[in-house]
Amino acid sequence: MSMRTARRPLVTALVALALVGVTACAPQPTTELLTGTAGLGSSAQESTQDAAPQARSGGAASGAVTAPQDCADGRPAVASMDPGGSPEVTSGSTMAAIRERGALRVGVSADTLLMGSRNPFNGNIEGFDIDVARQVADAILGDPDAIQFRVITSGDREGVLQEHEVDIVTRAFTINCDRWENIAFSAEYYHSGQKLLVPSTSDVTGIDDLAGKRVCAPDGTTTLERLQEWEGVEAVPAATHTTCLVLFQQGAVDAITGDDTVLAGFAAQDPYAQVVGDAVSDEPYGVGIPADQPDMVRFVNGVLEDMVSGGQWEQSYDRWLGDALGPAPAAPQPVYGRTP
Repeated sequence: MSMRTARRPLVTALVALALVGVTACAPQPTTELLTGTAGLGSSAQESTQDAAPQARSGGAASGAVTAPQDCADGRPAVASMDPGGSPEVTSGSTMAAIRERGALRVGVSADTLLMGSRNPFNGNIEGFDIDVARQVADAILGDPDAIQFRVITSGDREGVLQEHEVDIVTRAFTINCDRWENIAFSAEYYHSGQKLLVPSTSDVTGIDDLAGKRVCAPDGTTTLERLQEWEGVEAVPAATHTTCLVLFQQGAVDAITGDDTVLAGFAAQDPYAQVVGDAVSDEPYGVGIPADQPDMVRFVNGVLEDMVSGGQWEQSYDRWLGDALGPAPAAPQPVYGRTP
C-alpha cells in the first residue's frame, strides 16, 4: 500500500474536523455569529463544492524574501497611526458607537487551525487571531466575549471593511501598500512568512523543487499572487485554506503554500505532512479597520501595546503557536507616523 493510499482513511476524519464548524452546526447558511463564541454560522464560500480549481501556470521565477515595502507616501507599509496613549472610549467616537451597540463585529476565519478555527467539541471559534479580537472587545465593552463573529474567506476581507459590515478583521491579514489604498491597518501584531506544506515522503525541500508541481493557495491572498510568479509551477486557487488541505489530502495538488502559521495548523492535523523551506516572504499581520475610522486605528494600536506589555501577547503565542513554531519570539515593534 502506498503512503498516499495509506493517508486516504485519514482524509474523512480530518476534513470532518476541519469543516465541522462550517457545515454541521449551522441551522441555516449565514455569515453572522450573533452571540459571541456561542453563536453558530458560516459563510457559504467555505464549502469545498465552491472551489473546483483551475490551474494557472506561473511566470518569472520569484523566490526571494521581499524587502520591507515603502508606500507612495514614503512610509513603510507597516507604519500605522500613533495611539497617543492608553486606549480610551471617548464620546462620539467609533468605539462609543460600538459600545452602544453592545458587541464588536469581527471578520474571522473558522478553518485556520491555531489562528482562527472552530473547536469541534464546543463550537467556539478560537486561536491567536481570535485572542487579538477579544482584547479589543474587552477594551471597548469590558467583556472579551462581546463579539459578533462573521466567518469570511481571505477574499472577503477588504470588502466587508469597505462596506462597514464588520468593525475589524483579524484573519491573518498581511499589511501592504495596495491594501492601504482601500482600508486601514493597525500596527503589526505578528510576523509570518510564506513556506510550503508537502507530504512527509516528498523530496521537495523548497520552491526550487516545485517545477511541474501543482501548488494550492487561497484566492484573494498575497500568497496566491506570489505563487503565480514562480516559474514552472501550476498555481491552483481555492476558496479557503481548508479547501487546499482537502485537495492536498486527495492527491489533487502536490503542495500547499501559505503563511507558516497556517501551515503549522495543517501539519498538526495531518501526521503525513510537513512544513519545509525557508520563508520566501515577509508577512506582517495587522488588524484590518475601515479607512474612515482613524480613531479606531489608534485605539486598536493602544490595545496591542497593552497586550504586549501586559504579557497577553506572549501567553497567546505560547498557547496556540508555541508547540508548532517554537518559543515565542519578541513581539513586532510597532511603527507609527501614518496620518489619516
